[in-house]
Parts: sequence; structure tokens; C-alpha cells
Amino acid sequence: MILKDPEFGEVIVRKNPWSNGIKFSISTSGRLQMSVPKFTSNFLAKRFLNQSRDTIREKLPIKDPSSQRARDAKKKLLMKRAKEYLPYRLEYHAKLYGYKYDKVRLTHANTRWGSCTSNRTISLNIGLMQVPEPLRDYVILHELAHLNHMDHSSAFWAEVGSHDKHYKDHRRRLKQFTPGV
Repeated sequence: MILKDPEFGEVIVRKNPWSNGIKFSISTSGRLQMSVPKFTSNFLAKRFLNQSRDTIREKLPIKDPSSQRARDAKKKLLMKRAKEYLPYRLEYHAKLYGYKYDKVRLTHANTRWGSCTSNRTISLNIGLMQVPEPLRDYVILHELAHLNHMDHSSAFWAEVGSHDKHYKDHRRRLKQFTPGV
């Protein structure tokens, strides 16, 4: 649930069946987040938010609500661009090197550029749209290699290297960027 607040902007309310109290934190999107017991009414959540304003201001680095909206707009734009580009680039490399995957997912994770599951689903971060194309291709080739090697063994790196001769440099350069949007 989302509460609209004039001071804090959108406040995310998460109902937690194991919670026995109310906790405040900052979500990955920079919004104020409340974790409340499962059966807490919206009325009580709003009341507790109002009673806790001073404590929240003192203890949590709340971002300006306009920056939340700017981040949302940026994420929306990146998702649009990623949908138009990443699945086709993945398909291109898969056909070029003879890989078969079942599904592609686009994510906006804060810590990883991509992943590959044992059920042959490849996930790519929309933040890849903010890095140079050779680094995007490196991530795609890295995840495709996981279809054959679900680890980072020497055989895995040899396979990545057979498709991207500069993968070590690309891997190093990718660390200059962060996947979170």
C-alpha cells in the first residue's frame, strides 16, 4: 500500500505477518517505508506516521519527494529503452554463438547487472542502458555462458573469453558503474 504524505511524499506500507511493531526505513527507491503488523488498519498506519514525524526526521535520510518522482521517471524511460534493445541484443548473441535460453526478464536490481537461472531464464538490469555498448555485450555474453556453466569456474571464464577477447577489461570497467537506477 502507498500513503500520500505532504512532507514525505509516497510512503510505502508493507504489512508483515511476523511483525509485532512498526518500523521505519528507507526503501531502495528512496521512499519512506513502514513495516507494520499484518492486521494494522490504514487509519492506524497514518496515525502512527503522524505521531512519529520528529523521530523520522531525526533518524532517517528522507529524500525530497520530487527526487522520488525524478527517479521514477528515469526508471520508466530506462525500462522503455531496455525493452526495445536488450532482448534483441541477447537474441543476437545467442544466435551468433549457438545458445538457447527460454526467457528473458528485465529487472532494476540495485546490486547485479544480470543473472541466469537453471531453468534457462536470463535477467538483465535496465541500468545496462546507461553503460557503453561493449560493457552491455560483456554482461549478455557472461549470462549466456552461464547456460553452460552455472558457476565462475575456469571453464566458464574460458567460454566468456572465447566470445569476448577483452572481457577482463570490460569486467574491470563495469565496476565504475552501479546497476541501481
